[in-house]
Amino acid sequence: MYLIIFIFVAFIALKTSTFGLRFWGEPFVNAAKVDARLVERLRSHVYKLAHDIGDRSVFNYEKLDETAKYIIEQFKSFGYKVELQDYTVSGKKVNNIIALKKGIKKPEDVIIVGAHYDTCFNPGADDNASAVAGLLELARFTYDKQTQRSIKFIAFVNEEPPFFKTEKMGSRVYVRAAKAKADKIKAVLILEMIGYYSDKPFSQRYPPIYGLFYPNKGNFIGVIGNFSSWRLGREVVSNFKKQTRFPIELAIAPSFIPGVDFSDHWSFWKEGYPAVMITDTGPYRNPYYHSGSDTCEKLNYESMAEVVNALSKVLDCHLGSE
Repeated sequence: MYLIIFIFVAFIALKTSTFGLRFWGEPFVNAAKVDARLVERLRSHVYKLAHDIGDRSVFNYEKLDETAKYIIEQFKSFGYKVELQDYTVSGKKVNNIIALKKGIKKPEDVIIVGAHYDTCFNPGADDNASAVAGLLELARFTYDKQTQRSIKFIAFVNEEPPFFKTEKMGSRVYVRAAKAKADKIKAVLILEMIGYYSDKPFSQRYPPIYGLFYPNKGNFIGVIGNFSSWRLGREVVSNFKKQTRFPIELAIAPSFIPGVDFSDHWSFWKEGYPAVMITDTGPYRNPYYHSGSDTCEKLNYESMAEVVNALSKVLDCHLGSE
């Protein structure tokens, strides 16, 4: 009987710890300073990708190709020369799309900002049109600035199942080639779902135990890293906080914690490069994750704009200039 009671109490405690238990903190309000033009550009990118194009994958190849063309056109419109890293999957040619901003002092040192552009059989507004929109706008902000290190903005293909964590995953293809060339990758920032926010109580969930230490409301942006990337994660968060009061949380955790390695940063971890995922936490917050309801109107573009604007300054003022 005591064992049954213990197991029951332990189960309840473990279940409770998946909810955020930090209740303090107010909603972020910064409406007067939000860049309205950035908000509309982000909204336009997401609408194009998730509404006009929709489901985009090797299994809906025309839509995937249309997405790639859109990203290429956007990079070129900012002034970038675009490099395509192509490979074949299921008899179809797919591409990682790379826009390079060459550093003026240490051009051999590379910072990567990436996001995947495929979806998991759904419109994919948050996952991952939101991040592609952020990637494009970060590239736009950076083009006219001088950076000491080189910065590569990369739209990765084939992040979603059935390619996730396989040799056909776009970021895996990229990083293995980079490792073979001994590329000096100093930092990797992977944008993964940056558009869904909520100020409702209990709108944020976590893996067991982690909820004891993190917010109850899903109104923040998260920075996720492994132990080898903790310095990078701390650096990003510290400099982000200098730019804005928008809530940001850092989580450093081993890869076996569910969700910690669920994006392209995993590929860089496999080869020993420091990498973090910047995310709204996806399935731990967004009830529409990997469903047909992951649509444009669900996202908060003002919060997205604040995050992207702060990241542009982090990239420009610190990671790109040391």
